[in-house]
Amino acid sequence: MGGGLAGLACATALADRGFSICLFEKKPHLGGRAASYLLPEGQEVDNCQHVLLGCCTNLVAFYEMLGVGSKIGYFRTLALAGPERRVGTIRSSLLPEPFHLLPSFLRFPFLGLGDKFRIARAMMAILRADAGSRRRWEGQTMAFWLAERGQSRLAIERFWKVVLVSALNEELDRVSALHGTEVFRKAFLLHRRGFEIGVPVVPLGELYSAAGAGRFAARGGGVVLRRGVEGIVVADGLVRQVVLDNGELAEADYFVSALPFDAILELLPEDLAGAHEYFQRWNRLEASPITGIHLWFDSQVMDEPYLTVLDRTLQWIFNKSKLYGRSDSGSYLLCVVSASHRLAPMSRSQIIELALRELAEILPETRTAKLMKATVIKEIRATYAPTPGTEALRPLPQTPVRNLFVCGDWTATGWPATMESAVRSGFLCAEAILDREGQPASILRPELPARGLARLLVK
Repeated sequence: MGGGLAGLACATALADRGFSICLFEKKPHLGGRAASYLLPEGQEVDNCQHVLLGCCTNLVAFYEMLGVGSKIGYFRTLALAGPERRVGTIRSSLLPEPFHLLPSFLRFPFLGLGDKFRIARAMMAILRADAGSRRRWEGQTMAFWLAERGQSRLAIERFWKVVLVSALNEELDRVSALHGTEVFRKAFLLHRRGFEIGVPVVPLGELYSAAGAGRFAARGGGVVLRRGVEGIVVADGLVRQVVLDNGELAEADYFVSALPFDAILELLPEDLAGAHEYFQRWNRLEASPITGIHLWFDSQVMDEPYLTVLDRTLQWIFNKSKLYGRSDSGSYLLCVVSASHRLAPMSRSQIIELALRELAEILPETRTAKLMKATVIKEIRATYAPTPGTEALRPLPQTPVRNLFVCGDWTATGWPATMESAVRSGFLCAEAILDREGQPASILRPELPARGLARLLVK
């Protein structure tokens, strides 16, 4: 139930091991919140821009399973647009981990030497922290953690916040310090490949077409689009069938919900969802929004494939024309605002006006270019909010109902709500079902190991 990344990962892993899969997705396309679709005028747009890092080992493996690994473009440079239209870059050097980013960080133009020293000291604290310390950080906010380590307002705004709000889709005073520090540990410190930035060079829908009906039909199953689930029938501790939105009933040996946490609660019998602690604690999870602003100009306005933005509402600008290799004279940009609570009540025209005003400061060419078309996509419940204490609320795949399993980026994966977390959850769910079948298998890929001097420094 659900054809997002989690459902596709679980279904693909099980199908490749001989299971007959029937996947129901209420939307007309696969991919969930990481999908693309056609506008009435014919343009294909991503629901929102999605980026992966080299440390996302399971997501990378999943794309290879689907045969679409070549449709991800990898970059080793993070370009940041700061005040006065200056651009600073962070990139890997030949130094061993964890110092491979140090030379470019020391040249970073938007922070002074004192702030850089304090950031480096905090980074070393992240690397040297043992497992017990990291677990205790789960109960703190990232803002509190940074304040304890003497980080200035400028360092927080121009370094920590730039990375973490985009990675975790929440503000630092609401983010668990465990997840905040793990982002830097895995992406910046342990392994140089962790910092590689992967951006799809095709619309997101093309990544998941390989997981369509043909893949599962070969094993007696299939994919049914535009078909949602309206209820789950439970009797004697087992799911007997699910009720589809056209009134039909579907039966199976195992049922997997790859739906958001609030959606599955509405499908379960009330006496089960409201009585069992396993389900009750999901009510304490919160959601956080992402906003994507799509802009089409009549001329070229940007040279870089993407830019990270400092000191503004916009956080990322993706040059979709360049990423897609289009040689026409116009430009298609996608601007992204994570944790976009402030934009949620704003109108489409207000958001576009804000984006154009900030783009004029970052990309001067947009001042004279003609805006041909614009659209705004608000994903109000884009991800769960990784606030302190939420780790205890995230469930394992096996539910109290013996043949009902759950997966999704919000489940217990060890990662925050990312595409990597979604795929990890799908693989973990498949492992749980295989274990129930007496066919234990290891599907989850290991994370990147510590390399270089990081092996000696890490606890």
